[in-house]
Amino acid sequence: SPYHVALVYIGLGDKENAFEWLEKAYVERRSYLVFLKEGPRFDTLRDDPRFTDLLRRMNLLE
Repeated sequence: SPYHVALVYIGLGDKENAFEWLEKAYVERRSYLVFLKEGPRFDTLRDDPRFTDLLRRMNLLE
């Protein structure tokens, strides 16, 4: 799934491709995306505005 491909890119330190695949997961409404807010795997992406935007579009911001 796009979510899992994004995890591979996160592990490789490739933020650009990680966000590309997270966006695909969002478009496909993949249920795994609920882990974005709390999952430690995403810590390296949290300081990127694209991450905040994705959380906002998913209504996961407080």
